[in-house]
Amino acid sequence: MDLSKKLLLAAGFTLAASSSFAAGTLIYCSEGSPEGFDSAQYTGGQTFDAAGHAMFNRLVEFEHGSTKIIPGLAEAWTVSPDGKEYTFKLRKGVKFHTTEWFKPTRDFTADDVVFTFSRMIDKNYPFNKAYPAEFPYASDTGLDANITAVTKVDANTVKFTLKDPDADLLAKIAMPFASVLSAEFADKLVKEGKANMINQQPVGTGPFILKRYQKDAQIRYVANKQYWRKGAVKVDNLIFAITTDPSVRYQKMKAGECQIMSYPKPSDLAAMKTDPALKVIAAPGFNIGYVSYNTEKPQLAKKEVRQALDMAINRKAIIDAVYQGQGQEASNPFPSSLWSYNKSLKNAPYDVAKAKALLAKAGYPNGFDISLWAMPVQRPYNPNAKLMAEMIQADWAKIGVNAKITTYEWGEYLKRMKNGEHDTGLIGWTGDYASPDNFLGVLLTCEAVGGSNYSRYCSKEFDALVLKARKSTDLKERTALYSKAQEVFKKDLPWTTIAHSVVNQPMRKEVNGFKISPFGDYSFEGVSVGK
Repeated sequence: MDLSKKLLLAAGFTLAASSSFAAGTLIYCSEGSPEGFDSAQYTGGQTFDAAGHAMFNRLVEFEHGSTKIIPGLAEAWTVSPDGKEYTFKLRKGVKFHTTEWFKPTRDFTADDVVFTFSRMIDKNYPFNKAYPAEFPYASDTGLDANITAVTKVDANTVKFTLKDPDADLLAKIAMPFASVLSAEFADKLVKEGKANMINQQPVGTGPFILKRYQKDAQIRYVANKQYWRKGAVKVDNLIFAITTDPSVRYQKMKAGECQIMSYPKPSDLAAMKTDPALKVIAAPGFNIGYVSYNTEKPQLAKKEVRQALDMAINRKAIIDAVYQGQGQEASNPFPSSLWSYNKSLKNAPYDVAKAKALLAKAGYPNGFDISLWAMPVQRPYNPNAKLMAEMIQADWAKIGVNAKITTYEWGEYLKRMKNGEHDTGLIGWTGDYASPDNFLGVLLTCEAVGGSNYSRYCSKEFDALVLKARKSTDLKERTALYSKAQEVFKKDLPWTTIAHSVVNQPMRKEVNGFKISPFGDYSFEGVSVGK
């Protein structure tokens, strides 16, 4: 019995005799388990796909396949002349999920918005006493420091008050971490002494309802028949078949055990494109793959050491071997398609002799031992972290640096990197909204240390530029500030930038309506399965 049949029978679904799939069932071969189901607590793409997109909505959202912001749970909004107040008119008649663990007694209201954002910006908010948690994206984007209040005006109106204007506010709250939760469900959990279950028993307003989750195996959902976007849910059942190996994902899709898969190996693309049962769509990647240097470690705190390690890496060889024609060399911390990209910045040339001289100048003429962390999963920005790590290990050995390759399960990997346990680590980023702040602010500012700033880089000069740009509403001024910030980044070198990749999305021919997200998300709203 193939995997799809086992999954469907286990879920109680009926198989159509003439097909490998039950009518109205979409099976997605995903690359890893979510960190949890409370998107506000995490930054990983698997969590955003499995929770934020599958089961929740935001006040505003990105149009599928686009960076355009469209109404979500808020049907309209206004901004005060000084840019410090945003007032949202909420959609009426939106239902929260009815699940095995919760039956709502009311529709979505302003109370749910106040709860969702108050827990992220106020550490003393009552729910946080019952269930203490960190909210890295709210911190990384500066929302927790800049939003002074989220106020219920009436049942269908809510107001955000800011310390300073934020030209990217709407784009930030369109991201999955800002998914709106049920305040009524949260109150129920607190009364039962089970507040932590908000991370395991999700209740949203989104297109699908969670039925069962088995870590590292599968997630099963059913369609939300009461979804407020009428006609947008086009399959009755959605299954995430968690499959960490891209070769196995490909074989399952080829055999008809799933209809769409994440992150193919570049070496498999040619065969996929000639398979009559499959189709492959592609789009430029809005991403960056890089080596993060933990600047709090004694050796790596020295800029000469970081420069030496950077100069010893043969980028061209890595891009040829790892990306196989699907990547381009990265010089800056974000791709050239994003406004304010500084074209004048270039990587230092590959130079082993000069790298050795820099190490000697830094006090390490004989090199040293170091850890090099390699991601356990394939991501768009790094299709083969194991191979990349091995190639960097060999490059660094030429200058006397002995790198020990280390890896962990993906959720643990991210957690430990955020805690600064690594010396160096392979990581990357796919942008979540079309602003330089999503790369520079989220990945490199002092406030993002402990969040997505894995290099733990903290520069007053860099921060002053990025934070001033964040508060400005003048595009010309913001462009100049971000351009200068990129120069500071290149001077300080907290990363070795490796590549930006092309995103290729294979699927079976019967999948219709799937669009590649510029942000690397997987959303199955509007996706159907034909014959």
